[in-house]
Amino acid sequence: MKVAATYSIKGGVGKTSTAVNVAFEAARAGARVLVWDLDPQGAATYVFRVRPKVRGGSRKLVGADGDLARHIRGSDLSPVHVVPADFSLRHLDLHLEGTKRPTERLASLLEPVQDHYDLAILDCPPSISLASESVIATVDGLLVPVIPAPLASRTLAQVARLLRDQAEPPSLLPILSMVDRRRALHRELVDELTADWPQLLPTAVPAAAVVERMGVERAPVGLMAPRSAAAQAYRSLWADVASTLWSA
Repeated sequence: MKVAATYSIKGGVGKTSTAVNVAFEAARAGARVLVWDLDPQGAATYVFRVRPKVRGGSRKLVGADGDLARHIRGSDLSPVHVVPADFSLRHLDLHLEGTKRPTERLASLLEPVQDHYDLAILDCPPSISLASESVIATVDGLLVPVIPAPLASRTLAQVARLLRDQAEPPSLLPILSMVDRRRALHRELVDELTADWPQLLPTAVPAAAVVERMGVERAPVGLMAPRSAAAQAYRSLWADVASTLWSA
């Protein structure tokens, strides 16, 4: 099983949209997919129409007797399975700190289910914390959505600095997100980011109303509008991600 996470220090860049749609496209292509929602806001949980409830809260989830399998839920929208989030995850750092090896705890929880899935995607809140360090120590690839904004390179540099602290860092996989090529500034910033960050995945996700409607329809773009430019982009993005993860 390959493990990826959607992560950024900055909020509002499309982490959950990336997690949900890449997971959906991976499952549509035949992969067995698990989404682990680690964000207390539970946006991925909401879109997949899964009840936002962690039995026993985050303490029980990551504690010594924690068992990820008992928290896995099916989704009525797609073959994707989900470990839901609830507001108790706001204390995840505290409960990880109480474990023997906090940065290894998420990986140890995933290990018993690894034969049941081809891909696990961890959807993370925007933070620099013990939880994010644990995520970074767990995953094979870190999917970092980047919007065409003046501070985008600075955000990516901060994430790259975090990875340098790891003995075996995951692959840094930046993704251009919310791109509007009609805007001259976006075109200019995309060119700058492409020049500065050769790790950028080839597919850029466009700014699109259908992506914004995910929260209203509670469905991945590929279900709502399978022929839309955004759905095609996420399909292509999944191919980029798969090619990178399985060639590493």
